[in-house]
Amino acid sequence: NEKLDEISLEIDERSATTIMVVSGGYPEDFEKGKEISGLSEVEDSIVFHAGTKLENGKVVSNGGRVLTVTSYGDNFEEAIKKSYQNIDKLCFDKMYFRRDIGNDLK
Repeated sequence: NEKLDEISLEIDERSATTIMVVSGGYPEDFEKGKEISGLSEVEDSIVFHAGTKLENGKVVSNGGRVLTVTSYGDNFEEAIKKSYQNIDKLCFDKMYFRRDIGNDLK
């Protein structure tokens, strides 16, 4: 619409990290329908659902890339620490995520 100059842009100076949680075996063979616990315990992070579904009132895995946890911090180290702390509250059978990504950026 050629109105971009009318948009007010806000910039958040904090750092953000996003960590992907996958089903064990991904990207090859993986099972679906694993109940995910701990979602209500996540604090000060955002959980983005990707491969999940609601089944009989419970959130279960429904894909290889199951969810992500995104956190903000004053710096990279604070943000990634918060993401990992919240991932540690989550649990489902054969849940997998990497702890090495971003370590070389510290």
